[in-house]
Amino acid sequence: MKKYTFIKSLLIIPSLVVATQIMNSCSEDFLDQPSYNVIDTESVFNDLLTADMFVQGCYRGLVPTEMYYQLGMGDTVMHSAEDGSTNNSKYNICNYKYDAFTPNTLTGIYSTMYQSIERANIAIFRLPTMAPSAKRDALLAEAKAIRAYCYYNLIRVYGDVPAVWLPLEEQDPDDPNTLYPKRASRDEIYDRIIADLQESIPTMPTLGQPGFPTTERLTRPAANALLARIALYAGGYSLRWPLNTSTPGIMSRRPDNARVQQLYQIASDACAAVINGGQNSLVQASGSKSGFENLWYNFCQRNLSMLNQEVMFQIAQFGPNTNGSFGVYAHPGSRGGVYGSRKALQFLLPTYYLSFNPNDTRRDVSCTSYSIYFLAGGAASDTWVDVGTTFSCIMPGKFRIPWCVAPQAADSRNLNVPLIRYADVLLMYAEAQNYLNNGPTAAAIAALQQVRNRAGIGSMPIPSGQVAFEQAIVQERKWEFAGEFNLRTDLIRMNKLESEILATRQAMKNLSDKTGPYATTPALRLYKLRKDAQAYGDPFLAVTYIELTNPTQIAAVSAIPTTAGTNNANYDAYQTVVRGIAAANGQTSTTNDKWYPARMFEAYTSTFNGNARKAAGFLGGFNQLQIGAIIYTKPTGSAENGGTYPNWIEGGGDGLFYGFQANKTELLPFANQSAGHPMIDNPNLTQLPGY
Repeated sequence: MKKYTFIKSLLIIPSLVVATQIMNSCSEDFLDQPSYNVIDTESVFNDLLTADMFVQGCYRGLVPTEMYYQLGMGDTVMHSAEDGSTNNSKYNICNYKYDAFTPNTLTGIYSTMYQSIERANIAIFRLPTMAPSAKRDALLAEAKAIRAYCYYNLIRVYGDVPAVWLPLEEQDPDDPNTLYPKRASRDEIYDRIIADLQESIPTMPTLGQPGFPTTERLTRPAANALLARIALYAGGYSLRWPLNTSTPGIMSRRPDNARVQQLYQIASDACAAVINGGQNSLVQASGSKSGFENLWYNFCQRNLSMLNQEVMFQIAQFGPNTNGSFGVYAHPGSRGGVYGSRKALQFLLPTYYLSFNPNDTRRDVSCTSYSIYFLAGGAASDTWVDVGTTFSCIMPGKFRIPWCVAPQAADSRNLNVPLIRYADVLLMYAEAQNYLNNGPTAAAIAALQQVRNRAGIGSMPIPSGQVAFEQAIVQERKWEFAGEFNLRTDLIRMNKLESEILATRQAMKNLSDKTGPYATTPALRLYKLRKDAQAYGDPFLAVTYIELTNPTQIAAVSAIPTTAGTNNANYDAYQTVVRGIAAANGQTSTTNDKWYPARMFEAYTSTFNGNARKAAGFLGGFNQLQIGAIIYTKPTGSAENGGTYPNWIEGGGDGLFYGFQANKTELLPFANQSAGHPMIDNPNLTQLPGY
């Protein structure tokens, strides 16, 4: 067989190359990665030390920005908060409005996953040529697990994709499939990577063995968790159509039910191996922090040793050149000061924020109803505060800037990317047990109970029927994994995406109209002004607030002075009134404390809300936030919007999930616009039906 060097292969097959340009506003530069030719790879795999370094390099690129910026939204929990209009590319993808001929699809995931597959294939091909040893076998298993993760990502985004199992340098250049591979059956790909994992797991190292001090590399428990996840996807629902045809697709499982049962059993057994292995557990409360808060605060602080028990697999990121920018987008937003100006571009739907049980400690960790802003003009001597927001700007909280360690560069957050947690293993186990036994077993209930106990809602009833228990798992996954970027495709594999989208649309309308379960949702909060510490590692969790329902109190705090008066006399008198109301609601205040009301159904920028913040001392920029302006400048309530729904909820072609079409948009089309896009570079690729 004629062999091409790796460099030459890159020039021949652009759809699979390392140097493919990612046609996206959030593109990443992989051009600085080393290129190998045949001689290089032979020398690399002459020595276990350099072979180990090569396998570690295979992790590079596993987390393209698109995967977490784009597909982290649209899950009925997280949503886009871009600037501009409700018709930009990120907002469109969040709302399932795809187009193969514009940037309204994803290209970077395709190219970077195949880049990582090529690297893994080199390792998988070369490692068996080395002298047998436990270290060699462990590296081979690790490379196969990395490749499995890449195919899992590709299939859950695009469905059937090309299957490439050999390095390009080892393929026949005269075979048309080498240069232009067609879609392959996702079931065949799933079966192969599942078999790879099953074969490899026994040879993988455990945490603490040499070279594995943290979970930034795959260990045996993490590989079992990955096996469980892939098995559930392989046995779950997906958009299917006859391979390489344009016949319309339908959401269905693979046709061989016996194999589906096998896959759920594989998932159950893999989870049980982790649960019974004794190495993993949920991070629990410490001091004043709940277990969930303790987990994410220490995650942001990079206290990896105390997280290894729960964060089973995470991608290492440290310094200015990182794989993904998710930490820049998913946070409460910051304007100037120590943290610099960091604009949040994602927000949490208020129906999600309001869905939590009052005792659930996860809400104020996953969601922040505040943003960091200055009081005056933003000078170095200014005061920064954690300013309370309204329902149309609840921001992500797990990766908040003040919890992090100081960055080395402006574009760096030093946040690893969490990929698999032990809580996921528990919930996957509960799900698999429920499916296999036509209802929840005692073990399934115990697994769900563990997650709820840590969250503080252990007393919440657990349903006994199969359908009801499955729905409880769907909701529990939302409460537990918001902002961790798997919920969107989890809903698809569970065949819950359409029903959850329809339910969320209706819930948002009910909230907007203040009807149904939201008829008594308090419309006015009284926030306590809090100065931000402006120090990395600040453990602050949530702004103190009171929800006012007493009409007399609401009228009193709503009587905001429109001018400060001489020496701020009007504002001082107003603060005396609101401090008294705070005291009547159980909140103590000093004479220096200030409070300000917020009408939660109005926009953050409404006249009332702006005047309220002025009365608490806001001067410059009091009506701005470091958040994409597409949402926070809009109201949530229909009455507050002139009697109609705000367009981000229900608009003329741009309301929530306006592009969603069942049996079509559960997968994304291949980009087909210009060179560097899959269907331009590879004429043998068939498009998703309907495009």
